[in-house]
Amino acid sequence: MPPKPRHRALPLSRERIETTALDLIERAGLAAFSTRKLAAELGCEAMSIYHHFPSRGHLMDALLDRVIGTIALPSGSLPWLDRLRLASLAFRETALRHPEFFRFMGLHRLNTPAGLGLLEWMLRAFRDGGFDTEMTARLFRALSYYVVGAALDETSGYARGPSAVVPVPEDTVRRDHSLVAAVNPFFKAEHHAATFVLGLDMLLEGIARRAPQLQHTGRHGTGQ
Repeated sequence: MPPKPRHRALPLSRERIETTALDLIERAGLAAFSTRKLAAELGCEAMSIYHHFPSRGHLMDALLDRVIGTIALPSGSLPWLDRLRLASLAFRETALRHPEFFRFMGLHRLNTPAGLGLLEWMLRAFRDGGFDTEMTARLFRALSYYVVGAALDETSGYARGPSAVVPVPEDTVRRDHSLVAAVNPFFKAEHHAATFVLGLDMLLEGIARRAPQLQHTGRHGTGQ
């Protein structure tokens, strides 16, 4: 009996490899991702991928730049505080769209072309607020602690962390730890966005109070 004809494979390209890799990472998990599994998904040999990306590291950096390129950065014509607020919200949204990949992205040094472009964009917003180089570095670092840390927590942190083998029963928690029981509902995922915005606005208000521009005009807060 003659062999069944094989379907003709789609042409292999950098774009197709990247698209398939991101999809595979989100479906199978970052820890389980490998070039061999990607090749099986693409219907090719692993060596075919290396013609486009010399190593797994090169592919991951390309994925990083691709995801960074999807962050909806606001117009540079907006006031600098508004830019920082909107960019922080857009960064979180991007992380939540790619929760598995963000476990890599959130710890990357962002020293790729797109990564450096994002850093320059954020730093420029602080400089437009009138901060000198040292304060720009410190405030950028402080904002990054909050935004990146929050995104890592939401995508791969507390909810996935270790838990007691035998958790304290809920009725015991309500009886002996009433405040813990009362606040627990607000720790659920549906409240994450409101909590993130609250913390972000508090941080930006603190940054605004230090801004030479706003100190001179008496303006404070975001959205001005």
